[in-house]
Amino acid sequence: MDLMKLRNESDIRGIAVEGIEGQHVNLTDEAIYELSCGYITWLRNRLGKDDLRVGIGRDSRISGPHILECVEKACKDMGIALFDTGLASTPAMFMSTITPGFEYDGSIMITASHLPFNRNGLKFFVKEGGLEASDIKDVIKIAEEGNFKKLGNGSLESIDFMSVYADILVNKVRQGTGKERPLEGSKVVVDAGNGAGGFYVENVLKPLGADTEGSQFLEPDGMFPNHIPNPEDKEAGESISRAVVNAKADLGIIFDTDVDRGGCVDPTGKVINRNRLIALIGKILLIEHPGTTIVTDSTTSSGLAKFIAENGGVHHRFKRGYKNVINEGIRLNNEGHDCQLAIETSGHAAMKENYFLDDGAYLVTKILITMANMKAEGKNMFDLISTLEEPAEAEEFRLNIKAEDFKAYGAKVIEDITRIANEDNEFTPAPTNYEGIRVSLDKENGNGWFLVRMSLHDPLIPVNVESDSKGGVRIITEKLYNILKDYDLDLGKMESYLGK
Repeated sequence: MDLMKLRNESDIRGIAVEGIEGQHVNLTDEAIYELSCGYITWLRNRLGKDDLRVGIGRDSRISGPHILECVEKACKDMGIALFDTGLASTPAMFMSTITPGFEYDGSIMITASHLPFNRNGLKFFVKEGGLEASDIKDVIKIAEEGNFKKLGNGSLESIDFMSVYADILVNKVRQGTGKERPLEGSKVVVDAGNGAGGFYVENVLKPLGADTEGSQFLEPDGMFPNHIPNPEDKEAGESISRAVVNAKADLGIIFDTDVDRGGCVDPTGKVINRNRLIALIGKILLIEHPGTTIVTDSTTSSGLAKFIAENGGVHHRFKRGYKNVINEGIRLNNEGHDCQLAIETSGHAAMKENYFLDDGAYLVTKILITMANMKAEGKNMFDLISTLEEPAEAEEFRLNIKAEDFKAYGAKVIEDITRIANEDNEFTPAPTNYEGIRVSLDKENGNGWFLVRMSLHDPLIPVNVESDSKGGVRIITEKLYNILKDYDLDLGKMESYLGK
């Protein structure tokens, strides 16, 4: 098969089990075996040695154990030592490459993040971080060529790494608060969405003294029977919000399936994700590192930009895609600009102090330290973002491109909108656009902004619209619709919103 069809930018994803009509397995045993051999060969070439030690973990997906067997067979045939951590988080698998006593040459995580139960995939790590998109292309090319050096006699050993990783987080909180049990007297509720994040209750919160009664969906279940394990999902947000209010908790925490993303909830049940989450962790880091740069993706609100500036930070709005955001933060630091945080609105948050690893557990751990310290002073942590101005309305429309050469057609649409925006006095294009075109409109024309860009992977043009006035999104959307209506796009969702 064409393995390149399984590439999802910087990782591998596909359909691993039957179960949804019209979706057939393409992440086959053969594909997993070949990709695993390709990764081992790529890693040998990179390190210049045959004798490798590689860690492997998986989230709670029902296909995980079988995929592990396929990877295990490949690693045994290739003659390497494979160390199985069992149920694990994606960030922990990276940490297994750099933690003393483990320090694997590379690691593999079996996960498909928040995607439906029938999907799964592979993420690969080295000591410098996750593989880049170009690295994945190289791995696939090697896998398709099939020239593997099969030394045989590989080994498999089951290990406990998650407790070691959890101890790292516990010690982080103790060092940050100066107390052995700094969460004594605090109630913290966790929603793991039946993914891999349940460890956080038993192995992190309870040793720190937290009351975790009211936590939910901690047991791993790869069918995800309660809600999508995604901090951005509306149903998931409502579920953890109810749990926090019912438990009268000081804080709620929600993870995605593989715990590389996280979000939280305040005691009133307000979900702290997207712009609010960026503002909260951004303010925490700006207190510690005055004047630092915060890199975000392109869809963040105008209110967030104002908040970062008012708190002495530099907002660097970049492209969508968590790897794009993280790599931009790394680039800025390499060029001498202090950047402590690179964060996408989806909740992928990477900090300079933590290897620029997008780690949902580390993110909420950092927030816990601030909560504990401020509570000890009689202060409310959520007052840190009380001045954040949030949009009155926000909508996203995903417009299918009907043209066959969708990339060229999408580029033309964006080019035309850019030209119109520069010619029409109603529109004020953003001074810097790293992707697509972002345009502001004044109070008489909707009091907000729109962003039109190409999807990273699909034949889609996502359109984000925000306004600081009730009814403003409709005004802005109407103006944009009048521009787009003559193009070969599916405008059904936009027309439905406008009542056309």
